[in-house]
Amino acid sequence: MRPHKQRDEHRRLLAEEQGTIYKDASHRIAFVYPSPYRAAMSSLGYQSLYREVNELDDIAADRAMLPEDAKQALESGEGLLTLETGAQVGNYPLLAFSVAYELEIAGLIDCLRLSKIPILRQDRDDSDPILIGGGPLTFSNPVPLAPFFDVIIVGEGETLFTDLVQVCLSLDHKRDKICEYFSGKPGYYVPRFDGDICPPVAMADICTLPARSQIITPNTELRSMYLTEVARGCSRGCTYCVMRRSTNGGMRAIDKSLILEHIPEHAKRVGLVGAAVTDHPQITEIVRHLVDRNLEIGISSLRADKLTDEFVGLLARGGYRTLTVALDAPSQRMRSEIERVTQERHILRCAEMVRAHGLHTLKIYMIIGLPGEEDEDIDELIEFAMRIHKVHGRVALGIAPFVAKRHTPLDGENFAGIRVVEKRLKRLRKGLKGQVIVRPTSARWAWVEYMLAQGTSEAGLALMDAHLAGGTFADYKRAFRDRGCEPTGPLARVLSSKEIRVKKQAQVHKRLAILNDLGQ
Repeated sequence: MRPHKQRDEHRRLLAEEQGTIYKDASHRIAFVYPSPYRAAMSSLGYQSLYREVNELDDIAADRAMLPEDAKQALESGEGLLTLETGAQVGNYPLLAFSVAYELEIAGLIDCLRLSKIPILRQDRDDSDPILIGGGPLTFSNPVPLAPFFDVIIVGEGETLFTDLVQVCLSLDHKRDKICEYFSGKPGYYVPRFDGDICPPVAMADICTLPARSQIITPNTELRSMYLTEVARGCSRGCTYCVMRRSTNGGMRAIDKSLILEHIPEHAKRVGLVGAAVTDHPQITEIVRHLVDRNLEIGISSLRADKLTDEFVGLLARGGYRTLTVALDAPSQRMRSEIERVTQERHILRCAEMVRAHGLHTLKIYMIIGLPGEEDEDIDELIEFAMRIHKVHGRVALGIAPFVAKRHTPLDGENFAGIRVVEKRLKRLRKGLKGQVIVRPTSARWAWVEYMLAQGTSEAGLALMDAHLAGGTFADYKRAFRDRGCEPTGPLARVLSSKEIRVKKQAQVHKRLAILNDLGQ
C-alpha cells in the first residue's frame, strides 16, 4: 500500500464537504465511527454530536472512520488518522465511538488495532486514551461492548455525551476517577463496576431535538443529502422492534417550523429521518413545502397504511423512483402475532399508487423465521406477492431473518435456525418463479447477530476472537463455542434505576476491592 494513502483520501473527501468544522481549541477528542466514511456520514447521530461537541468552549471534535480496506491499512502501518487534523487517533486523550449494530463491533476492533491501542479495557494503562461508547446499538444490548469501553452512554446521548466530555476534561482524563464518577449515574454504563448489568435507556430533552446534519457530502450512502429528524421514537407496538412505543415514552413529533428552519439554502436533497416519519401529523405539509422548493426528498420509513395518493405524488415529484414499505411478516396470522397493523390491502393500494405515479419499483421489507411461523405462512406470502406483481410488475422483497432484541416483547425468543431460514427462502424463490425479486440477508450472519444481540460480555470477547482469527463464519461458530456463549434468556422488562441499585449491592465488595487497589 502506498504511503500516505489515507491522508490523500482524506484531502479528497474534505474538499467535497460542505459544513466541515475547523476549530482551534486547547482540547481535542477523536470522534470515531467503526465503518467507512460513506456509512459514517450517513449517520445522523454521529453528525449531530460532532456539531454539538464543537459548540463547547475550547473543545474540538475531530472525525475518524474505519478505512475502506482495513486489512491494507493495518499492513501499511500508517495508523488511523483524523480528517480535520491528520493526527493519529491513538494520541488523543479521549476517543468516542458510535456503534450502530452488533456486527460493527468488528470495525471497532480494527480501529483500535490501527490506533495501536490495546483492544481490551483491562489491558490499558494511564498512557492509553479513555474510550467512550454509544450509538444505536445501546438501545438494545450494549453489554457485548463492555470488554472494550471505559464508559458507555445508553440510549439518547445528546446531553449525556457533552456532559461526559466536560467531566473528562475537568478530571484530567484520569480513567479511575472518570469511571468512579459516572458509575451509578442514569444513562451511563461503566462495565468496570457494573459488570453485565446495564442501566435503562436514557431519554434526551425535547429541546435538544431535532438531530440534523452538519456536513453534506457526495461521498456517502445518501449522496449529497441533508438529514433532519422529524420525530424521535415510535407510537406503534410491533413486538420485535426496539423503538416501539414503550421506548422513551413513544413518538415525540417535532414541529414543522423547527424542522424547516434548519435546512440550509444550499441543500438540494433532504432526508427526513425517524422510526415512524409518516406518522408525523404534519408530514404531508412538510414534504409539500420541500417539493415546492424543488428539493429532492428521501424518507427513512414509510408506513403503508399512512400513504395517500397525494403523498405518493409528492414523493414522485421529489425524485422518488422506488417506494419502500414494510409488511414484516409473511402472513396475516403472523402480523397479528407481532402486532403489525399493516394489512394486504394497504400494500395493494401502494402498488396501485406506484403504478399511477410512474415509480419504478415497489420494495417490501419482510421478516421470516418469526416464532410460530410455518411453511403455510410462506405460501401465503408467495400468493400475495404474485398478486402485487400483477398490479405493478417490478416488486422486490427485502428479506431479513428474525433476530430477537433486548427490551422487546420477543426478547429471548430463539433463532429459527440457519437451515430453517434457508429452506423457507428456497420455498419462497421456487413459488415466485423469478417474477418477484428476492433480496435476502444472510441467515448465517443473522445467527451471529442473534448471538450478540442476546449475549453477555463474553459474546463481545467471542466476536474479538473470531475477527482476529480471520472473521469467517466458521471462526464465529468456534469462538462462540469456545467462550461458552449461550443466549441468556429474556429480560421481562427494562430494570428501573432502583432495581439496578439493589442488584449492584451484590457488587459492593468487588468495587471496594478495586478502589483499594487503586489507592483511593
